[in-house]
Amino acid sequence: MEPELLHGVTDGVATVVLHHPAKRNAMTAAMWAALPPLLDTLAADPQVRVLVLTGAGGTFCAGADISTLRGSPEEAQTLAVRAEEALAAFPKPTLAAVKGHCVGGGAQLAGACDLRFAEEGALFGVTPAKLGIVYPASATRRLVSLVGPGAAKYLLFSGELIDTERALRTGFVDEVLPVDALDKRVAEFTRVLVSRSQLTQAAAKEFADGRTDRDAHWTAQARAGDDTAEGVAAFLERREPRFTWTVPR
Repeated sequence: MEPELLHGVTDGVATVVLHHPAKRNAMTAAMWAALPPLLDTLAADPQVRVLVLTGAGGTFCAGADISTLRGSPEEAQTLAVRAEEALAAFPKPTLAAVKGHCVGGGAQLAGACDLRFAEEGALFGVTPAKLGIVYPASATRRLVSLVGPGAAKYLLFSGELIDTERALRTGFVDEVLPVDALDKRVAEFTRVLVSRSQLTQAAAKEFADGRTDRDAHWTAQARAGDDTAEGVAAFLERREPRFTWTVPR
């Protein structure tokens, strides 16, 4: 099978699978280019409330397919940055489910997700120093925001791989699960996310990403919608809320 992005939607959760098992799901130029339009399609789907990004088989993504760098490294990096930015801008919660290697471009994609859950034994690395590549400014800033300047410099300067314990300690990973428990935990947690208010999630995502200028916009959205009234009513009636606000297309 050719390298590709597989995807499906089940019970409000869209799953995108990086599929290039012959090279541990390394991203080809075509895969990088395919990700932004796929994300646009999933963002516009009202059935999608959460996005999970993962890799085929026992690994997440071993980076960029080096063979795509031989012609024009700058073009390949541009494609990677566009994919990263499209993932970071996805208007609904995103979660990277990581097994095995999450290196280079894989770490770039995982870092662009809102949350990262990893299986014990996963390895993480940011490896441009091994190739003489200047890591993009946007990806560097995002890495610093996740792990702090010291840990970011350690990863970028050395290109060394770190284990799940260190990734959790630095803040790159949010949860570490035992082997064979990751899929179950991701399914459980995404069900929780699907049940929550998209209004709250969308506003929180923008604020957390630095869009504090949108406070008035989200206050108006809350006043115009029914989620707050429904949430309060459900709490008082001791039932699960039925939130109706959806991310505008």
